Amino acid sequence: MEYSANYKNPHPLFRLNNQHFDARAFKTLAVNYIAEGSKNQAYLGNFMSDWLNDSDSISIQTSGTTSNPKVIRLPKVSFINSAIATAAYFGLVAGNSALCCLPFSFIAAKMMFVRSWVSGLKLDVIEPSSSPLENIKAKTYDLSAMVPLQLQNSFLNINQIKTLLVGGAMVSEELASKVKGLDTAVFETFGMTETLSHIAAKNLSLGDVFFKVLPGIEIAQDQRGCLVVSAPLINPEKLTTNDVILLSSKSTFIWLGRHDNIINSAGVKIQPEALEKQLKTQLKNRFFISAIPDDILGQKVVLIIEGEEKKLELDWHQIDPLKRPKVIYFIPNFIETSSGKIQRKKTVDLLNLNQS
Repeated sequence: MEYSANYKNPHPLFRLNNQHFDARAFKTLAVNYIAEGSKNQAYLGNFMSDWLNDSDSISIQTSGTTSNPKVIRLPKVSFINSAIATAAYFGLVAGNSALCCLPFSFIAAKMMFVRSWVSGLKLDVIEPSSSPLENIKAKTYDLSAMVPLQLQNSFLNINQIKTLLVGGAMVSEELASKVKGLDTAVFETFGMTETLSHIAAKNLSLGDVFFKVLPGIEIAQDQRGCLVVSAPLINPEKLTTNDVILLSSKSTFIWLGRHDNIINSAGVKIQPEALEKQLKTQLKNRFFISAIPDDILGQKVVLIIEGEEKKLELDWHQIDPLKRPKVIYFIPNFIETSSGKIQRKKTVDLLNLNQS
């Protein structure tokens, strides 16, 4: 008998940490996680409790991709539709194994649970760490998801994962080049909370350059050149993001940077991420391009480098003189999100550079 996906009862083959639970037992487990579990288990317990209650929707906190961070409610059927689309795109079948090493405070981990619930995956949940495969011996998984830092720290054991989804922050070109040719199918994913995780992916193992949208997703650009997403089976609203893209076809695109990072210096619009690509081969430490107020230019381009201050001899010939950083600043440690993404504005604010 074919399983009919719903949120009230798990797929008969769904396992959580090698144990089978019916819906009633899951409610008890959720209460135990909330009362006695780790912080991450408490987040999972709260989500399971929300998933199994009588409401047909769930409240989730957005990250600010489409607007300021806020709490939105999405129907549980949207979670199910997203899980089904992912299973179809990546060829997942009931009985496959999955590893969740992400924090359940984020939508990516919650969707790993939903995918397993809907598709009948055998899901192992471990405490999030920067090296998630370090203590997993002699076990392989059909599916897992990581942030780039976790992937970077997992190369010695990456063959334990057959298909790996990488998101939360953009994958650097250096990391992408290390992934190319691996037997593990490593997909960089692109998405947002409002679309319940990814809406597009590219296979880094095969050296793909373009993100390709999943079935049921349509994309376009607004007048700013930013991505507009239509995913009616997941979110009834058309979503306008702040992500500047190069639209290569109706279903593929290249991510160029964030519109809210764009610098306007003396009337010249500068995309920091493009400058960073030009400089990356010259700098070993982490860095980013930003701007500070300037009486003449309006905004002055600056280079922020992580680490101790030292003398640098950089070759600027490949960069337009109007776009070159006017000042270089050093800071011992960048401020990051929990997924390892640099918080640019907060890092610059620490240095009190926004005073003209």
